[in-house]
Amino acid sequence: MKEGVLVYDERQDRIDIRFGLEEYYGGLHCGQCFDILVNGEWKPTSIEKAEDWYLVGFSKVDPLGLRARI
Repeated sequence: MKEGVLVYDERQDRIDIRFGLEEYYGGLHCGQCFDILVNGEWKPTSIEKAEDWYLVGFSKVDPLGLRARI
């Protein structure tokens, strides 16, 4: 698994995972599963979009800046 940080890619209008300065996952798609770090524990989730992008099971949490692994 690779770890990174969730970021927004304006060109694709998608949430992406940034692994390094120039290394990205390539854009997450609706329903795609991955883990996020919450209170020191990795929790499974998937991403969806309504008005904005959100994480299933964490709908009140802003996904941008969260640590993620895939």
